[in-house]
Amino acid sequence: MHAAGLDRRALLALGGAGLVTAAWPLQAQEARRNPVVIGHRGACALRPEHTLASYAKAILDGADYVEPDLVPTRDGVLVARHENNIAETTDVAAHPEFAGRHTEKTIDGQKQVGWFTEDFTLAELKTLRARERMPTVRPANAAYDGRFDIPTWAEIVDFVAAESSARSRPIGLVPELKHSTYFRGIGLPLEDRFLASIAAHGQLRRGPLIVQSFEIANLRYLRRALGRPGNLQLMQLTIGFPLSPADVAAKGGRVTYPEMMTPAGLADIATYADILAPDTRALIPVDPAGRLGKPTPIIADAHRAGLVVMPWTFRPENQFLPPALREGTDPNRRVPAASITEIRAYLKAGIDGFFTDDPAIGRAALHAT
Repeated sequence: MHAAGLDRRALLALGGAGLVTAAWPLQAQEARRNPVVIGHRGACALRPEHTLASYAKAILDGADYVEPDLVPTRDGVLVARHENNIAETTDVAAHPEFAGRHTEKTIDGQKQVGWFTEDFTLAELKTLRARERMPTVRPANAAYDGRFDIPTWAEIVDFVAAESSARSRPIGLVPELKHSTYFRGIGLPLEDRFLASIAAHGQLRRGPLIVQSFEIANLRYLRRALGRPGNLQLMQLTIGFPLSPADVAAKGGRVTYPEMMTPAGLADIATYADILAPDTRALIPVDPAGRLGKPTPIIADAHRAGLVVMPWTFRPENQFLPPALREGTDPNRRVPAASITEIRAYLKAGIDGFFTDDPAIGRAALHAT
């Protein structure tokens, strides 16, 4: 038995009809045989991001995991938003009672103007309704504006537990702790609140759980606090640009994400994390002709360090695809076949799973010949 109380064979025996359930907990060789599909913000190509509807669509379309990004309210409740600025993803601007909370803040070195979750109680946030972030790119999603609220982390956990039970297959969660250094600096640290949620929810102690961050210190903190329970893994997010993680920059450090993806950097990541999650182009860049080029050494180096590799994020619209795979001139046109081709190139390069805005396309890529 795993420390979480449920062995892998028991979970695999649950496999849903028509789906090949991913091995759990993820190990590089197992995942390579059966890569994992992560619904990025749910199925945000088809429903407004970080709504229960988006997670439901991702699960219906075959996602092995769904991804909620977590930020706190003023009263310390974790809720799902990609960032704490809710100007683009809610109807807060239409609420005159909150007009006075429109403000400017600096978060991880970037100035932002809008409304921020930490300035609202949960009860106040629950009066708002979700909106599509990119209505010109995904106009069909805008038809759902106003239908859904902002879910709490606890509501998402309960929802995924219910879906897993109803569908008789394990469905994992990949929460990202957003802006940890910033929130710690304003007296709303995320880590202990997140640890308390694990203690409170059996689903988080038994179901597949991957905790991700672009920062380092919070993952190290969680590893020390949690050890290595059988159902939980930690994921280090990286990006190919020469930026430093926010916690490193806040302390005057100079290590950058590309340095973290060198063999020495990957060996260090492997001391506290299980999974490397780079941006897609860090693994396979686009060449001057707009085609996918040769894979960089990162996948092989990460595997040698004992890390699973799961890049972000595949999106099916023209503007997000390599130029050579685009169809027509409309940047917002959906091209599922091209997205499948792109994902297949990364699978051939050896990735163990991936984030996608459209899990149905991701699942199709796994079964394409």
